[in-house]
Amino acid sequence: MTSDTDLDTGEVPIGGAVVERVAERGDVDPGRIVDALLALNAELLGRHSAFERSAEYVTVDGTRAYRIDEEGWRDLLADFDFEAPVERAVRAVHTEGARLRFASAVGVDDHFAPDEVGVVIGVDTAEQF
Repeated sequence: MTSDTDLDTGEVPIGGAVVERVAERGDVDPGRIVDALLALNAELLGRHSAFERSAEYVTVDGTRAYRIDEEGWRDLLADFDFEAPVERAVRAVHTEGARLRFASAVGVDDHFAPDEVGVVIGVDTAEQF
C-alpha cells in the first residue's frame, strides 16, 4: 500500500492518503490523527497472537489486517484518553486500512459487518513464535 501524499505516518503501517481522507471527512487535523495512531501502534505491538486467536485476518504488503468487534475495539482504547473526534478518526483510519487490505487479498470475504472494526499492524512487529 503506497501513499500518494507527503503526510508521514511514521511507524504506522497505514498510508498518509488514508489519514488525509479521514481527516477531511471528520474535520480533524491530520497531525492529531497521526499522533494518536502512533500512540495506539505502540500498544498494538506484540498483540498479533491475541488477535489471531479471536479475529479473521489477512496479510498484505508486510502488514496484517484484522476484523475485530466493537467490544474488542473499546477494550483496546480503554487506556487512551483520545478526544471523541480523534478516536473516531483513528477507528476510521484503521478500518479503512483494513478494508483495503481485505479487498486486495485473494479469496477472502472483504465485507465488514457494521459492528466490525479494522486493526492494522505491521508484520515485522509480530511476536516471535
